[in-house]
Order: sequence, then structure tokens, then C-alpha cells
Amino acid sequence: MASSTSSTPSPNPIVTSNGSGGGSGPPSAGASGQTSNNSSANAGQQQTSGANNPANDTPVSSERIASWITELLSSTTRENALMELSRKREKVVDLAVLLWHSFGSVAVLLHEVISVYPYITPPTLTAQQSNRVCNALALLQCIASHPETRSLFIQANIPLFLYPFLNTKSSTRPFEYLRLTSLGVIGALVKTDETEVINFLLTTEIIPLSLRIMQSGSELSKTVATFILQKILADDCGLNYICQTFDRFSHVAMVLGRMVLQQQKEASGRLLKHIIRCYLRLSDNARAREALRSCLPDCLKDHTFDAILKEDQSTKKWLSQLLLNLETPVTANASNSQQGTSGNNIVSQQAQPASPLGMG
Repeated sequence: MASSTSSTPSPNPIVTSNGSGGGSGPPSAGASGQTSNNSSANAGQQQTSGANNPANDTPVSSERIASWITELLSSTTRENALMELSRKREKVVDLAVLLWHSFGSVAVLLHEVISVYPYITPPTLTAQQSNRVCNALALLQCIASHPETRSLFIQANIPLFLYPFLNTKSSTRPFEYLRLTSLGVIGALVKTDETEVINFLLTTEIIPLSLRIMQSGSELSKTVATFILQKILADDCGLNYICQTFDRFSHVAMVLGRMVLQQQKEASGRLLKHIIRCYLRLSDNARAREALRSCLPDCLKDHTFDAILKEDQSTKKWLSQLLLNLETPVTANASNSQQGTSGNNIVSQQAQPASPLGMG
């Protein structure tokens, strides 16, 4: 197997978007490109991506693309083909369609993914192995992003093959980049604000996996994971799902609260933006809004983050709207009625964590 070099492209976990469901997506960041002699780089820093390499601006013929796709089928030429296709993926508009309909290509990409499972536990994944599988993940992200293949992608349950990577705990660079690139595939799915995608993800473990990374990942991984949660909440099905039981809501609120407190120590404007958007969307649900009045961190209510948000007028507006939503109390009669209907209010359920919220 060829040795890993710094020329390996860095798949972009997510492309900045302006989707109606939650504003701009988190910035793209490298997910491979690590080398054994470059250990001083921080896992959360943005790496030089293959798409930004001047050499990748050279037009590629359709014949060359077809040749690389064919080379995926051979174990002797696969690693180089993965690297070249990953580098050129943003230059070939219909690469996703070509990959999906080419014999054996998707099977090869999934083989690359599952081939590193044995190195997850115990955590022995090397930088070279991480580079290679991240190139395969970049091509899966390409398929997840394309409107003609996105639905086919989720119908084949391909995202489930990535969840073992999201469930890893090792903080070493190879594992951090593996998680980050895997998050990028999910981020590519949710950024289009399609209910079909959200409904699929709600049948999987993506919410607890994202919440886990939001607590323990690098800043960039936390940002992408929070973006995914934000996009799930932006869909009515996602909001209703999370607010359906006290356990789900309390877990989300607890993680967001811890992240806000952490922001007081290590502030990140882009991460704080997505946290606030999550809170704002939760406040659209009447039951969640009642609970947030008592559990929203105080540092979001005062001027703690004024300096961070000074240049971010959009986030300041969202925070102001959140506080305004929470300042509007329900009427006394409505409040009494809610408390008298089998304890369906989130706040009243704290003694019965598993009881339903009673969505209205």
C-alpha cells in the first residue's frame, strides 16, 4: 500500500449553505490530509482541501474520470483512484451520478468504509488508513449532496455504515478526521432541508450521536454536529420528535446548556450561532418554551456574549428573538389547564422522565 503523503486531499465535511432551515452551514474543513510528520496541526483547524489546490483547477476529461472510476474496481489502483476522484469531485458536476450508476463503485466505497471497522476497537487506526477511508467518505458525501442520488443514498441506508465512526471516542488525529468527515456526509444530507431526509434520520441514532460529539468533539466537529441538530429541529417532524418526550427534550437542553457554559471559557462565534439557532427553534414549541423559561442559561440572558456577537448582527437578532419568545408568558387559565391535563407539560414531568409531552 502506498504511503500517506501531504498531497492527500481533505474532504470538506460540509459546504457553506444558506438554507431556510437554519442559516449558513458551518465552514468547510479538512477531514484527511493528515501526515505522520505533521502532528503539530490542531484537529479543529481548517486544512488545505484538495479543491483549493491550484493543480485541481486543471480541467479533467470525461475519459479520465471514467478511467479512475474503473480503477476503483482493482485493489492495486484503488487508492490512487480514490485520491484523484476526491480531489476532482467539485469539478465534475455529475460525478455522483456516474459513481452511483457505475458497476461496483458504491460497493467499493462501502468496502473501504467497513474495512477499517476492525481498527476502531481497540483504536489502532493509522493516519494512512484514515486518509484513505476519508477519500471514500468524500465521494459518498458527493453522492449524498447530489439531488439525483440523495434519495437513493438514504433508501440504501448508506448513512448507517458511518455511525460506527461517529461513535468513536479516541481523540487522536486519525479518529477526529474520520468523525469530522463522517459528520460531513450527514451534513450534506440535512443542508437541503428535505423532510424525507429528516424522517430517515429520525429512525436512526443520529441525534444521540450528534449530542455526544457536541459535548466531547473538537470545535469543528461540535460545530458540524450542532448544525445537524439545528437542521433536524428546523423541520417540523424533527422538532416534534425531540419535544415528544421529556427524556429527549431534557437531553438536548442539557447538552446545549453545557455548551453555552463552555462558551464562556472558550468562545466560538460560529458554534454559538448554531447553539442559539437550536434554542430559538425549540422555543417555537409551546411545551419546550415553558421549560426553557426555567432552564435557559443565564449567560444568554445578560450581556456575556456581546463582544463575540458584536459583528454578527444575524445571531444577535436570533438571540433577541429567543429572549422575546421566552418573555411572553401563557395566560393563567391556559397554564392551569395544561397542568391539569395528565401532567403533559415538560416542566411538570421532571418526576416522570418517560411520560409524553402531549404534542398540541
